[in-house]
Amino acid sequence: MPKLTKRTLIIGSCLVALAIGGWWYLSHDSAATGQTAAQGKRGPRGGGAMNPWNAPVPVRVIAAGSSDLKVQIKAIGTVTPINTVVLQSRVSGPLLEVLFKEGEKVEAGQLLARIDPAAYQVKLSQAEGTKQQNVAQLQNAEQDLALYEKLKQQNSISAQQYNNQQSLVNQLKGTLKSNQAQIDAAKLELSYTEIKAPISGRLGLRRVDPGNLVQANSAEGLVTITQSSPIAVQFTIPETQLAQVREAYRGGVALSVEAWDRSEQQQLTSGVLTTLDNQIDLATGTLKLKAEFANQHEELFPNQFVNVRLNVAVQSGAVTIPQDAVQYGSQGTYVYTVDKEQKSQIKMLKLGAVDNGLVAVEEGLAAGDMVVLEGLDRLRPGRQVEVIADVDPNAPAPVKKKRPARQAN
Repeated sequence: MPKLTKRTLIIGSCLVALAIGGWWYLSHDSAATGQTAAQGKRGPRGGGAMNPWNAPVPVRVIAAGSSDLKVQIKAIGTVTPINTVVLQSRVSGPLLEVLFKEGEKVEAGQLLARIDPAAYQVKLSQAEGTKQQNVAQLQNAEQDLALYEKLKQQNSISAQQYNNQQSLVNQLKGTLKSNQAQIDAAKLELSYTEIKAPISGRLGLRRVDPGNLVQANSAEGLVTITQSSPIAVQFTIPETQLAQVREAYRGGVALSVEAWDRSEQQQLTSGVLTTLDNQIDLATGTLKLKAEFANQHEELFPNQFVNVRLNVAVQSGAVTIPQDAVQYGSQGTYVYTVDKEQKSQIKMLKLGAVDNGLVAVEEGLAAGDMVVLEGLDRLRPGRQVEVIADVDPNAPAPVKKKRPARQAN
C-alpha cells in the first residue's frame, strides 16, 4: 500500500508540472504571435516580417495576340538528290589523265578524264580502209554494168549475165553501208575515250588514279556525280493527315515546305511540295511525300536529316499565345491569366495549329487577355500576383548621384 501511494504521488507531480509548462508555453506563444502580427501590420520599418508564402507572386505576363497563323504538318525528312550518276567508262583501256578535282562542281558535257585512244584509232583506220576497197570494187562493177547494158540492147549477151552484174552492184552497195556503219561505230568508240560529265552536279572522291587499266562499264566507276541544285527532300505523314494534305494539294496552289535543322532553331531553306506517293505503307500507316528545293547556296546536303514543316493552310485572325505558357493537367490544357484585381485565374483552352512557338487558341481566350508566361510554380486560382515589367536592354542606365565630400574641420 505505501509503494502504491508513492507511485501515485510521483505521477501526479509529473502531470502538474506538464500542465504548468503547457500553460506557460501557450501564453508565451500567444503573446509573441500577437506582437509579430502587430509588427507585420506596421511593415518592415516596425521590425516585422511578412510571410513569403502569402506575399504576391512575381510573374511575367504576355498579352494574347491576334495574327494569321500557318497551319503546318511537321515531319522528319531525308535530303535526296534528284539525280546521282556513277561516272563509268564505256571503253576499256589505260587511264591517261584525270581532269577534275575531288568535290568540285561540274557542268553537263564537261571533260573529266581520257582513256588511251590508240587502239580505237587503229580500229577506225581499218574500217575506213575496208570501205575504200569496196568503193573501188563498186566503181568497177558499175562500169561493167553500163557495158552489159549496151551489149544487152544489141542482143550480144544473155539477160542472165546482165542480171548477175546488177546483183553484184547492189551487193557492193550494201557492203559499203555496212562499212560505213563500222566506221561510225569505231568513231563512237573513239569518242568514248573522252569521258564527259552526263549531268551537272558535285563530284565525290576519285576511285581510280591515272595509269590504271580501266574496264568498260565497271560497277565501281571513276567518281560519283550528285546533283545538288535543285534537290529533293523525302518525308512521311501519318494516314490521319492524308485528307488534309490532299485537299490542300488539289487546290491548285503550290504548298510551301520549310526545311529546319535538327534542333528546329534555324530554317535552312524553303521549297514546294511536288509529289505524293500512290499508296500508303501498310507496315507503318504512313504516306511518302517529296518536296523540291532550289538549293542554290547548297543549304541542304545529300542524305542529311532535316525537320520538315508542310504548310497546308493559313488561319486568319487567330488568337495566339506562346507554347511555353500552356499547362497540361488531368482536365486538359489550361493557362493562368491575370485579372483586373491582379489575381491569377485558370482558363481551360482548346488549342489549334502551332507555328514557330505560337499556338492558336480556338476556345478559352480573347485577344488582349494577359497570360502568365513565367512564375507559374507558386500560382493557384485567386492568388495575388505582382507583374514584373520587362527591362528594355536599350534603355540608358540610371546615373548615380555623387555625395558631396565632407569638409575638413
